[in-house]
Parts: sequence; structure tokens; C-alpha cells
Amino acid sequence: MIDWLKGVETPQTLLIYRALDGEDLHLPPPVEAELLSFPNPQPRLAWVLARLPRLEMSEGVWTRTGLSRRRLKSLGLKAMLADALIAQCCIDAGAELIATDADFRHFAVHCGLKLAV
Repeated sequence: MIDWLKGVETPQTLLIYRALDGEDLHLPPPVEAELLSFPNPQPRLAWVLARLPRLEMSEGVWTRTGLSRRRLKSLGLKAMLADALIAQCCIDAGAELIATDADFRHFAVHCGLKLAV
């Protein structure tokens, strides 16, 4: 999403454009929090936040997030809390995640996350 906000063209940003065209793009709430935390927000951010629906954070998401993190960490894999929460929101919703961060591949391999690329 950060590359898209900056107007950078990558395989992931092309997926974002397609999802926007099909009105099939949803923000996980932790992604919204991350985007709002940057000290110099991109001009397109207000547009994104006003128009995109959010994925629901279902009951028990924190427990499932912790268990996913524990699974990855027990395998010696990196599992940052924000990434784990983003992954779990997508897993719970059955949504594919568009991401450039390679750390999400661990959630795909071991926790059921679907990656769009």
C-alpha cells in the first residue's frame, strides 16, 4: 500500500489498482494504523481511508494471532506482532494479502495466509 500511495509501480501496486477497479480491496485495521503513523502522510492517504472498507477483526483474533506467532517463533521464524495481526485479519476473512514484505511468506506456509502474489 505504501508503494501505491507513493505512485511507485510494482507487481503489488498493479494488483491494488485491479482490486480498486473491482471494488474488492479492503484494509486490515492494523494496516490503517500503520499508514496513519507515518509522520509525513502521502496525499492519497485521505482518499484511501475515506473509500476503502475495513476487514472485520473477529472475536478471538488476538488469541489466534498469538498462537500463529508462537508457531512461527517456535520454528525460529520472524513474526512481528503487527505482521501477525495483519495476517490473522486476512486469514479470518479469507482474504488474500497484497504485500511486498517477505516475512508474510511464513504466515502463508505455516498459518494459512493467502498471498496475492
